[in-house]
Amino acid sequence: MAWAESFSVCIRLANTSKSGKQLSSRSFFCLSLEIEETLTLKFNQYEKTVKAVAALMLTVAVVCAAGCKKEDNANGDGTTNGHTYVDLGLPSGTLWAACNVGTTTPEGYGDYFAWGETYPKDCYNWSTYKYCNGSWRTLTKYCTKSSHGVVDNLVVLQPNDDAATANWAGDWRMPTLAEWMELFHNTICEWVVQNGVNGGLFTATNGNSIFLPAAGGRYDEYNGKSQKEDYGYCNYYSSSLDTDGPSGAWCIIGDQSGFNVQDKHYERCDGLSVRPVRSAN
Repeated sequence: MAWAESFSVCIRLANTSKSGKQLSSRSFFCLSLEIEETLTLKFNQYEKTVKAVAALMLTVAVVCAAGCKKEDNANGDGTTNGHTYVDLGLPSGTLWAACNVGTTTPEGYGDYFAWGETYPKDCYNWSTYKYCNGSWRTLTKYCTKSSHGVVDNLVVLQPNDDAATANWAGDWRMPTLAEWMELFHNTICEWVVQNGVNGGLFTATNGNSIFLPAAGGRYDEYNGKSQKEDYGYCNYYSSSLDTDGPSGAWCIIGDQSGFNVQDKHYERCDGLSVRPVRSAN
């Protein structure tokens, strides 16, 4: 007699690294099989058919797995939302982006952002800053002192005010002050020229590294026009407010003499570079 049966199965492939660590991305493959054969309904014949189907399903799963493009490579690097990250083996597991917001290469300067703003602009000063009424004494958000404006005690950028989150989406965000400090304490920094661009090369014990180009910044000069600062400096924002002086935010500054964190060197209306991070899953 004629016997027909349809098999439908969804094969879930969980990407894993060579170390066996579970990765964030997972792939799903759906396979539909239809077997039609004339046979005598005997148990042993049915058993053989089932075994044949199972073997075919396993073969397809192996082929699909071999062809999958994993999110992570052997070095722990990968992409999220189309943007490359580097695993520096940091204690927190934080993953650092390979380039700045606004560029696709490690040496690219990218865009400049006032702290708490998510778009580049032509002029960076208090009159154009989003969260004030024209001066540092009239802050309307992220303020811890009444002498500087309306106190709300917000001290870390919210996602809608985070230039990394707004431009790269997903779980990308600006690093906190603590995450910058973790980077400094767990890497060796060298001032180098990479593909013709000055900057800091941070190399971790696992051999991976990130390059921060000396992109300078934008700020209001005496003539009222915003100019690029000297390219000899690396200037990058954190997402952390300077709670003692909320007209500023914590940022890192570096040149060939070294890197350090600053809370008074720049006002938060100034335009600096943003290097995103994401948390490990």
